[in-house]
Amino acid sequence: MKKRTLGKRGLEVSAIGLGCMGLSSGYGPAANKEDAIKLIRTAFDRGVTLFDTAEVYGKGANETLLGEALEPFRDQVVIATKFGFKEGDSSKGQDSRPERIREVVEASLKRLRTDRIDLFYQHRVDPDVPVEEVAGAVKDLIEQGKVAHFGMSEAGADSIRRAHAVQPLTALQSEYSLWWREPEKAVFPLLEELGIGFVPFSPLGRGFLTGAIDASTHFDQSDFRNGIPRFSEENRKANQGLVDAIKQVAASLNATPAQVALAWLLAQKPWIVPIPGTTKVHRLEENVGAAAIELTADNLRQIDSAVSKIAVQGERYPAHLQARVGK
Repeated sequence: MKKRTLGKRGLEVSAIGLGCMGLSSGYGPAANKEDAIKLIRTAFDRGVTLFDTAEVYGKGANETLLGEALEPFRDQVVIATKFGFKEGDSSKGQDSRPERIREVVEASLKRLRTDRIDLFYQHRVDPDVPVEEVAGAVKDLIEQGKVAHFGMSEAGADSIRRAHAVQPLTALQSEYSLWWREPEKAVFPLLEELGIGFVPFSPLGRGFLTGAIDASTHFDQSDFRNGIPRFSEENRKANQGLVDAIKQVAASLNATPAQVALAWLLAQKPWIVPIPGTTKVHRLEENVGAAAIELTADNLRQIDSAVSKIAVQGERYPAHLQARVGK
């Protein structure tokens, strides 16, 4: 697996990481523990060194799972986790008060079976707590050795700049893929200017860009895609053209649509490290394989030309969640 460096502060990670949320929550019932540990350890065997979790994923269960799975080779991996919600429950609203951040780091360290968190993200910007206070709290934790690097998730350019002035950010994590390219406008130029890495979550469009989902797909009742406008049956049908365009390029490269979607991300900037998630080992193998695909300038032009003709339908979040991003 090739390596990349996030930001100017020297955090080296695998070119593709593993988003672990779906092993515990979000996309239906939690995975079987033994299967989940096997998948995480298989990812490590295949060269993945960046593992992403959060306090709110399964209300701590995901961190606990990751801590057990990674314990045998803890010093060879980078663990990223997040703070920012009341009582570790996203449904209860945000809480990035410095005292809460200090509580979260202690609880996360225990669940993750480690003495430091490699990358500590603010999960969403808290409208009630100045980002300078948040950055200051993380700076203190860095000075104490409990945290190595600071990050933010789904933050807007102004908040990033203000936080970075107090404690330099190593990475921003936000949604980015061939069907959500908004970060390219205001965020990418700032990241380039400040030397901050970018970690796209949902790089496969929450599964849609793999080609495995269509208008007839039925999700488990606990799958949060049921409430996402972009995943309504009507919008899935309307957005199928995007997947068809990616499939054409994939066929010419003897690759899968998922691999092309990930390779496209890697080709955008050298400081981008996507974190696709999966519960299936064969999908993990497929995703990791994307790191070996180098798209040519002609491939990239073909993809951009095809995608530019398709207007993606549906918002990426319902209104109450949309209100939390880009602040």
